[in-house]
Amino acid sequence: MGDTRDNINPDIHEEVTEESLNELRKIRRDKLKALQEAGRNPFLEEKWDVTAHSLDIKDNFDAMEDQEVSCAGRIMAFRNMGKASFIDIQDKQGRIQCYVRRDAIGEEDYKWFKTYDIGDIIGVEGTVFKTKHGEVSIKAAKVVLLSKSLQILPDKWHGLKDTDLRYRQRYVDLIVNPEVRETFIKRAKIIKEIKRVLEDDYGYLEVDTPILTTIAGGANARPFNTHHNTLDIDMKLRISNELYLKRLIVGGLDRVYEMGKMFRNEGMDRNHNPEFTSMECYMAYGDMESVMDVTEQIVYKSALAVNGTPIITYQGKQFDVTPPWRRLDMTDAVKEITGVDFHKIDSDEEAREAAIKYGMDKDEVKDMTRGKLIAEMFEEYCEDVPGYLDGPVFVVGHPVEVSPLSKRDPKDPRITRRFEGYINGWEVCNAFSELNDPIDQYERFAVQQAQLDAGLDDEAHPMDMDFVNALEVGLPPTGGLGVGIDRVVMLICDAPSIRDVILFPTMKPLEK
Repeated sequence: MGDTRDNINPDIHEEVTEESLNELRKIRRDKLKALQEAGRNPFLEEKWDVTAHSLDIKDNFDAMEDQEVSCAGRIMAFRNMGKASFIDIQDKQGRIQCYVRRDAIGEEDYKWFKTYDIGDIIGVEGTVFKTKHGEVSIKAAKVVLLSKSLQILPDKWHGLKDTDLRYRQRYVDLIVNPEVRETFIKRAKIIKEIKRVLEDDYGYLEVDTPILTTIAGGANARPFNTHHNTLDIDMKLRISNELYLKRLIVGGLDRVYEMGKMFRNEGMDRNHNPEFTSMECYMAYGDMESVMDVTEQIVYKSALAVNGTPIITYQGKQFDVTPPWRRLDMTDAVKEITGVDFHKIDSDEEAREAAIKYGMDKDEVKDMTRGKLIAEMFEEYCEDVPGYLDGPVFVVGHPVEVSPLSKRDPKDPRITRRFEGYINGWEVCNAFSELNDPIDQYERFAVQQAQLDAGLDDEAHPMDMDFVNALEVGLPPTGGLGVGIDRVVMLICDAPSIRDVILFPTMKPLEK
């Protein structure tokens, strides 16, 4: 039982080979075998009574000095000094140093203790004290190996830097990169605050709706397809929970929300993951302005809860999310960026001519309506203009052709009562004064279904006759909102990629 340490020397880090790592792994297995043969199998341990955590001890040292505590955590550093050793253990709050002496824990236990490795999980009982260098520590009276680590953690100087490996082995990422752990603690706080605002400030009720559906409705997106063997029917993973939540409004649950996973079989980039978290909420007797207020408050109060300020700093840029947020009309935005004034264009033919003259492809626009062209030009020419949609800003005035579920604007029936919220040029939310006219809804679904059937738009909204029936039963005036939780978390936590705020992002399997 030698004192073999496998904490890789930073000076030879680049020279470490898979062969040498395999040798270190073999040494760990040999140590485990020795422990088991000596009747010290760590995997037979079932529990450890934890009475204190690292940060609590450090923050309350004056009150806890000389008190007995029981802690547990993973060994992250090991400094052997012969008859005594210093180790750092890491628990859910952080790290704390432990001072382990042979005469304190006994010669036999200390002999085995010296065989423990970086990454092993131990329980420690002892008293709180401060070293002569002023570091709050635990003077161990008992050390028990609770789990043996058979893998080699990345060394503390280099950490786990390979981005792909970090996402695939998030469990290692969380151990060796404290800032990653902090991001997900912040994510939990943001979600908790959003739910608090919805429930306590606005009286929403949290509900659950189906993830497997026969019709993927509520958004324009390509779904994932699956099959239900017992019922022998094809099903889809939901792309939105909107239509189910609005059914609940019909049923008399006046304010409902759901936060959960959505699935869209689409592209992946810095802001998109096929599986993502969305929050949708619906307010009976409310409208677009009602849920604008909800949007502002959940982002504003989430930023305050996590960072203590309404100023979001993202990649060196700052955004003040204090309400109220600015509004920007989509048609005005297109005019401002491109010079094409659709306010003065009434016909589809004239709109196509203006778009082609500006530079859009003739074949691409040949079947587009005026409203569709406004939306296309906004997406193509306005969204990517640096700084233009830094916001926070609500873009309003969406054409009816791209808003099949929202009310028409009574002042201009060509557009709808809809907004999208932008921060840092990203769309973070989408909201409507919900369409509750069943006849209008059926006609819009029919147009969308025709595009789907003709192969013109594989993201068009399919017909949903049960939802139309629900509207015929009667949907009160309703304000609806959908928020991309991952993007809000990215902004508040200053995370460069959506994969940095999803614990287990979608990854292509490694080739065997």
